[in-house]
Amino acid sequence: MTMLRDPSVKYRAFPQVPLTNREWPSRVTTKAPIWLSTDMRDGNQALIDPMDAEKKARFFDLLCRVGLKEIEVGFPSAGATEFDFISGLVQNGRIPDDVTVQVLTQARADLIRTSFDSLAGAKTAIVHLYNAVSPAWRKIVFGMEMPEIKQIAIDGAKQLRDNAARLPQTNWRFEYSPETFSTAEIDFSIEVCEAVMEILQPTAENPIILNLPATVEASTANIYADQIEYFAKNLPNRDRALISLHTHNDRGTGVAAAELGLLAGADRVEGCLFGNGERTGNTCLVTIALNMYTQGVDPELDFSNIDEVIQTVEYCNQLPVHPRHPYGGELVYTAFSGSHQDAIKKGFAARERQNDETWEVPYLPIDPADLGRSYEAVIRVNSQSGKGGVAWVIEQDKGLKLPKKMQASFSHVVQALADETSRELGAEDIWQAFEGKYLATENKRFQLVDWSETHSGADRIFAGKLMIDGTPRSVSGRGNGLMSSVIAALSESGGPVMDIIDYSEHAIGQGSTVQAAAYVECRTADGKSLFGCGLDTDVATASVRAILSAANGA
Repeated sequence: MTMLRDPSVKYRAFPQVPLTNREWPSRVTTKAPIWLSTDMRDGNQALIDPMDAEKKARFFDLLCRVGLKEIEVGFPSAGATEFDFISGLVQNGRIPDDVTVQVLTQARADLIRTSFDSLAGAKTAIVHLYNAVSPAWRKIVFGMEMPEIKQIAIDGAKQLRDNAARLPQTNWRFEYSPETFSTAEIDFSIEVCEAVMEILQPTAENPIILNLPATVEASTANIYADQIEYFAKNLPNRDRALISLHTHNDRGTGVAAAELGLLAGADRVEGCLFGNGERTGNTCLVTIALNMYTQGVDPELDFSNIDEVIQTVEYCNQLPVHPRHPYGGELVYTAFSGSHQDAIKKGFAARERQNDETWEVPYLPIDPADLGRSYEAVIRVNSQSGKGGVAWVIEQDKGLKLPKKMQASFSHVVQALADETSRELGAEDIWQAFEGKYLATENKRFQLVDWSETHSGADRIFAGKLMIDGTPRSVSGRGNGLMSSVIAALSESGGPVMDIIDYSEHAIGQGSTVQAAAYVECRTADGKSLFGCGLDTDVATASVRAILSAANGA
């Protein structure tokens, strides 16, 4: 083969749709569509190892728990395994009363009959008929002209009608797909769908589902929306049809195409959880549903335990959900960058002061808690992280609310550790670094053994027993408050000369287990800032420990 210098000459720009006065760009989504999961059919046929009966049963139960009311459960004419699983759902009473199962079939009489037989006895069921209609398929795959392709659809529709009459105990519904719709002539697709409707005689009360697949995504999402709006405006008896979308992700815009298709007038979306499917996959139902959720629209699907959903999908598909997959990925709510972490930390702090439930946290389009995720993994620390991220981890893990300047000082310690280890630092790594810097007494110059305080007029007198450089000593100091008297005692015992610049304290926990956290910033005679932290059940003792912690930093 000879490689072309410019491969683009092999391809043609996708044609525009002759749509005037398009309305979809000015519309907004206000309600959930009808959802159909095709995980067990379209998704299953794309797996290296298709699901066995146990995995299909587990997947079906998951889809029901999530809230899917229409589920394409398989291709019963493909073989005994598929047929037996589908008929088993029916015969064993596994289908909830509010769930309708659907099967897919090609437009062949024997396959259609088998499909109906697999669902015999179901309360309600959908049989989905399809045949490809686009020029490439007509010319290359079938060697047929338009009238012959149309006749295939008509004959298939007659088989649907006759088999439904053969099994009248089931409330049969019908779906028809002009397969490869997005690359076919729209007027021809409308003509074929009209012919199918003429045979099946749908009504407004019992409409046909007309599924318009982007079998292979070949255009920008706006063109697909134009195709849907054109189809909806030009289909005779539009009120007798539900327009369904089945987008693929070949161009990476399957979700966008489905969202714009809904604006263009569609009623229903077919797809798979986390976008499994052939080639680059089907549209992702999780993403579309939660996109609606973030816009204040109830998608009527329950992803409040997203991790359980992921575990089941990964088990059944034997495919991982990417760590960066929208909403579900392990890392999608996680910030490593310092500026991102600082913004998120401030967002949560502002939320604590809010008087309403409106969600507004930088970098988090959705509240992870709404999907069953904790806040612990929102901020993770590595060499790119800043003071806000480190402070967040300390606060979430240990309840310490470090003052801003202390955050900056301690972040340098964590940064050095991250550079040294060349890895992400966990909460335990950060806590050990904090303990070593501010709380540990071993190998530190000043260690508190015991102390007491007395008053002399307006002065306070601190009397303490300390270990100084490993030697027990009694020290005392006078000041206008407890902390100034501790600093005086240290200065008179060979410790650093310091002034207190800032002090803060807060409680950790509640009730009998409450503990005090005290923070101090001191400045030495040569202008150096020293930070200290003290923890104790007694707030005064915590403040004494904080002063000693700062002195040890000298």
